[in-house]
Parts: sequence; structure tokens; C-alpha cells
Amino acid sequence: MNKTMHTGGWLRANKGFLMFLLLFGVFRTAVADWNPIPSASMRPNLLEGDVVFVNRLAFNVKVPLTDIVLQHTGEPQRGDIVTFSSPRDGTRLIKRIVALPGDTVEMRDERLIINGREARYERQDTVGDSMAAAGQLQAQRLSERSTASPARQIQLLPQVPARRSFAPVTVPAGQYMMLGDNRDNSADSRYFGFVPRALLIGKAERILVSADILDHWQPRLQRFGMKLQ
Repeated sequence: MNKTMHTGGWLRANKGFLMFLLLFGVFRTAVADWNPIPSASMRPNLLEGDVVFVNRLAFNVKVPLTDIVLQHTGEPQRGDIVTFSSPRDGTRLIKRIVALPGDTVEMRDERLIINGREARYERQDTVGDSMAAAGQLQAQRLSERSTASPARQIQLLPQVPARRSFAPVTVPAGQYMMLGDNRDNSADSRYFGFVPRALLIGKAERILVSADILDHWQPRLQRFGMKLQ
């Protein structure tokens, strides 16, 4: 009896804090979220140690903690950076949408072709980069401009084996093709297939904070608040 009264008293005394935790949880699972970048698959635009703001209402309203879509709120576009659950194992991933439902897409020697139109590429720079399985590498950075989407930077690693070409495929209704910007070091739709709309979590809109995980977590202040393109 005393234990029950004690518990009830604690709940009453802390109901405001508990309500805050509940609302905060709903906010993160239904409205907005942040996503730490754990891998190199989106270099050079996203770096390990970046934390990005994710708008969960950009495309869908979902039942919290589920993939049940209640309402569509916007249409994903080519070039959007999005978070989603992997159709292979449910892991949360972050990639770029390169093709929409109904698009016919192929890749020839790293060059994207969407609906018969080849993306335009401009060589920008060669930089040193590292990859756990291959050590220090030379990365080629290029500007890529594809059908109806703005130019973005991508990165190629010519020294490593990668899936650089695939035959034309048509994206099914309600699904999307995802690629990492670090094309030769990204597990994406070339490996796990198209992503159904119900698995989209939200649109990554900007970098909240960033720290260099290889340099004692030193803040990268120039990246704070950076809008994603």
C-alpha cells in the first residue's frame, strides 16, 4: 500500500516532465528528427560526424513508430536527400533520390541516363580520401546535373571495385531509386533495389551540427546550419 502510494505520488509530482517526454517522443517519430551520419556513402556533401535535420512531414504523415501512411503531404523530387528504411533489412539509411516512379534509368561507366537523357558532368577536383578496406585513395569530385534536378557534387573512387554500370530499368509505381553521392562506396538501390514510398522517413534539409570524428570530435563550425543541396 505504501509502495503504491509512493509511486502514485512520484507520478503526480513528475507528470509535467513525463508529458514532455511523451510529446518529445511523438515529435521525433512523427514531425521532425535528427540523423547522425555514420558512414562515407554521401561524401563529399555529408561527412561522418554531421548531424542532419530531417523533416518527417515532407512526404507523409504516418502513425508514430510505424510505416503506416495516413496522408501524403508532398511529392519526393529527383535530387532530394532522404532518410528511409532499407527494403532489405530495415536499417535506416540516407541517400539521394535519382529516379522517380515511371522513370527509365541506367548507368554506363558511372554516367547516369534518365529517360534517355545523359546527365552532364564537370570535373572539379582530385583529393585524398580513405576507405577502411582499401586505405588511402585518390577521389575524383565532379559536378553532376541530371534531368530536372539541380547540380550536385559526387565523388568517384576509380581504384576500388564497384557497380559502375547497369542496364535500363523502369522504376515501378510508388517506388524510388536511391544512390549515394560517394558512388563507388555506397550500398544503395544498385544492391537492394527500389524503395517503396511507405519506407521513406523524411527529407534531410540541413546540417544541424558537425564534428570531425577522426580529430578528437573537433567541431566543424563552418558546417553548422548548412543547407543541403
